[in-house]
Amino acid sequence: MNPILRLGRAGLAALLAAAAAAQAQPVDLSPVPFQPTPSALPEGWQHGAFMEIFVRAYQDSDGDGIGDLRGLTSRLDYLKDLGIKGLWLMPIQRNADGDHGYATSEFRSVAPEYGTLADFDELIQQAHARGIGVVMDYVINHSAAQHPLFVEALKGPSNPYRDWFIWSDTAPAGWDIWGNYPWYHAASQPWLFKGHPKDLPKPPPGAKGFYFGTFGPHMPDFNLRNPTVLAYHLDSLRFWLNRGLDGYRLDAVPHMIENDAVHWNDQPESRRLTKQLQDLIKQYPQRYVVCEATAEPAAYGDPAVCGGAFAFGYTQHFVEAARGRPESVQKLAEFYRTASPTMATFVSNHDIFAGQRLWDQVGGDLARYRVAAAGYLLQPGTPFVYYGEEIGQAGVTQLDGDMPLRSPMSWSAPSGPQGFTSGTPFRPIAPNAAAFNAAAEAKDPSSLHAFYQALLGLRNSRPSIARGSFDQSFAEGLVLGFQRRLGNERTLVLINYGTQAAQLRVPALGPGDRLAALYPAGADSAPGDTLTLPPQSIRVFDIR
Repeated sequence: MNPILRLGRAGLAALLAAAAAAQAQPVDLSPVPFQPTPSALPEGWQHGAFMEIFVRAYQDSDGDGIGDLRGLTSRLDYLKDLGIKGLWLMPIQRNADGDHGYATSEFRSVAPEYGTLADFDELIQQAHARGIGVVMDYVINHSAAQHPLFVEALKGPSNPYRDWFIWSDTAPAGWDIWGNYPWYHAASQPWLFKGHPKDLPKPPPGAKGFYFGTFGPHMPDFNLRNPTVLAYHLDSLRFWLNRGLDGYRLDAVPHMIENDAVHWNDQPESRRLTKQLQDLIKQYPQRYVVCEATAEPAAYGDPAVCGGAFAFGYTQHFVEAARGRPESVQKLAEFYRTASPTMATFVSNHDIFAGQRLWDQVGGDLARYRVAAAGYLLQPGTPFVYYGEEIGQAGVTQLDGDMPLRSPMSWSAPSGPQGFTSGTPFRPIAPNAAAFNAAAEAKDPSSLHAFYQALLGLRNSRPSIARGSFDQSFAEGLVLGFQRRLGNERTLVLINYGTQAAQLRVPALGPGDRLAALYPAGADSAPGDTLTLPPQSIRVFDIR
């Protein structure tokens, strides 16, 4: 039977609606040539701290309750003053999910609620004028089920776009990805199902026509073994780079190629393909790439694969050390003895599997908050601050899934002016916004905002912190110490995660070395190598 007829009356209506939308918004499949231009950013900009920004939740410019690119542009001075050197934008392309953006329906246009390509160009220009680079998510593994080419592929095996996606005539046996069966019966319209994929009704006996979706039925995987599909994505990457984008966060790259029901995660073909993507991006001057690769992040951080990766499996130790676990303090002393400085670190992000917002991880304890943040802001690697983290924004815990992490930025108290929106926010604001908001903290020299500003200022003014070596690291109980060195500049970092004062003798100081205090401002310098650290404190010294 014709696959369209199998869809049924409701399914056919949905398919026709999607097809009409596709006709109204045709997919740009044109080739995009390599058109590099000199970078407007200073050399080494990517060694500064980034901020991850969910545009929908950052700043609304038109009162519709949804953040947008113009709103983000209006907040660039705030980001510059904080000390941010790079922005990572969660997906901004046209999408079908109407929220997080990872269900892409057009890879070369801006989601209408976020603005236009002209707004994107203005954001890039204004960010560069402030010395800030911009990278954005690129979701190469999959599209939305409403993507016009998947709608075409549903029409049957003879459709020219069928092979853009991964199909099986019958349901393959033995597959399990994170507890879900990843092959979906197209005629049953599983993308319309609102529940968890594991609760999908079973297809009828003898059902034919299954497509593959690593992340669920609403996001079918591209067939990246098809050279035409890969060429389309390479052209789409160039589309944004030619407009001045400074790089990418590449989403879910270990899942680009699956070989069978056993060998589906992090296959050699996915690593080779990731290197191809990195090479294309870095053909452009001073571009940056970081990959999401949760299973083997160190392998993807290697320049031979992605050249940058989030340090999953390590980053939780920043918070665990702050909670008083000596084992985590030891891990913090050890990791960068061998890890690549191209790894990227964080204490929370947009995914709940990576942890709650930092405020909720430490139960609102500001002393623990500060020492947790200090570890990743002063160690090697590229730190990624999650928007609102610098003011102590809490999660909206009554929401489900990842939603608690993705509430509007707390610019002001709920009733104050110059907040997130002049309209009704698309999602509830943080429960602690009345006290912990950007407007109030900017006036308070003891605030979390001032703390982040001070530590980012150190990173921006001390090349040894931004890109120096990691030397003489040690853990003594709940005290962490390490040196950062570049040329003749040496910086000593000491963090006492404990709730009691700690006295220690700093190793590897020469007889003539003197410690000049850098943080906190006004702290005493030390004439020798024996120090007393207050409880839950950070001390940073210039070694002279």
